[in-house]
Amino acid sequence: MQQFGLKDKIGYMFGDFGNDFFFAIVTYYLMVFYTDILHISPATVGVLFLTARLWDAVADVTWGRFIDSRKAGINGKFRPWILRMSIPLVISGVLMFVKIPGVSDGFHLAWAFVTYILWGTLYSTVNIPYGSMASVVTDNPNERTSLATWRTAGANFAWLIIGAASPFIFFVNNQANANRFLMGAVIFAILSLACYMACYKLSTERIEMNAKTQEKVNLGKTLKGVLKNKALLVLLLAALVLLVVTMLQGTVQTYLLKDYFGSATTLSIMTTVQTVLAFVAIPLITPLAKKFGKKEMSGISMVISGVVYTAMYFMPNMGLTTFIVLSSLAYFALCFFNTAIWAFVTDCIDYQELLTGIREDGTIYSIYSFSRKVGQAVAGGLGGFALSAVGYDATLKAQTASTLHGIFSLNTIIMGVGYAVVGLIILFLYPLNKKRTLQLTVDLTEKRKAPLESSGKPA
Repeated sequence: MQQFGLKDKIGYMFGDFGNDFFFAIVTYYLMVFYTDILHISPATVGVLFLTARLWDAVADVTWGRFIDSRKAGINGKFRPWILRMSIPLVISGVLMFVKIPGVSDGFHLAWAFVTYILWGTLYSTVNIPYGSMASVVTDNPNERTSLATWRTAGANFAWLIIGAASPFIFFVNNQANANRFLMGAVIFAILSLACYMACYKLSTERIEMNAKTQEKVNLGKTLKGVLKNKALLVLLLAALVLLVVTMLQGTVQTYLLKDYFGSATTLSIMTTVQTVLAFVAIPLITPLAKKFGKKEMSGISMVISGVVYTAMYFMPNMGLTTFIVLSSLAYFALCFFNTAIWAFVTDCIDYQELLTGIREDGTIYSIYSFSRKVGQAVAGGLGGFALSAVGYDATLKAQTASTLHGIFSLNTIIMGVGYAVVGLIILFLYPLNKKRTLQLTVDLTEKRKAPLESSGKPA
């Protein structure tokens, strides 16, 4: 079998490239589509986001358990599901952005609930096997960090394309346009599907588990093991807070640019600048993690990001250029943990195996994904409720001064406090520092050899 190398990195990169075409559109624009085109109230959209993402969290764990109950085939255990489920996933993505003429507002509300929940459910069927696959592509900690950086590079490519091009596709004269939204959704669906196919073709699952580590267990036994896994529990907490803040920012940021600064298309400039900075950060992550440790690098970078966002709140009458520069610097710091977090997950999967003797890649990844979905659910609900609380009214040509100040606060002080909290959680609670992570690989290798040696089989 071919050794781990550039082909695997490129293949894995394409997976999140495909994932984040629609994830970015949903984050930036689905709230705008619902409020400005389907004329659903922000509070109602908040209920939809909260309900759907909580369901998604359950779907993640259910699908993770299902995947772990399957045996690996000739093409691996996880890759085939990316191939099977990607087509229905992108079709459901397009359906979210369909406005049917001549129907009632009640029908559009029902349509929004059904299509968004369908998309989220199908997203689990692709994303859970994709995320779980990292732990069987390589078992080397530094190679996994490298794999995580390539995954993030793929996501950043998608966010760059969405951020740079979509404002010009979706908006006409600073107004959301229904036909343009549908056209853009079709274009990005085709690109997304092509990326999934590339991920399937270029990735290789090469880590095979022996019969003991693949032993089937019930969910109760798994959860008992999770409760002993401090690394996973702390990561779940950090991921929950991170996703609440990040998704809230994605939801309200478009309103900041559209209403506070008066230019929705500025999102193109800001996303381009921030994505370029992300690509600057990516090659630094693996060597920094190797030298200082993922925990140490990530915690410090998150605190720095939080400090910058907090400082922005106390700068009155901030201009658009200043906002772009400072928020981009904060985003640069954020990139280090946002990228390395996928390598944290694979370490937690290994740590679970060390504790329990059972290998459950899909289940542990789905539990991690569960926490992310809960964070997204909370953020989705908060986004709609927060916009309502500050008085946003889609029927007004211009929002009130108090509403604009509220939108600005949501994009600065809330971000700053949230990101700083994530950094402190990682620095003071996460147990796997550099030394313990390296020892984990050694201990796990020895533990896997033990049942093979006792059975007389070659290790």
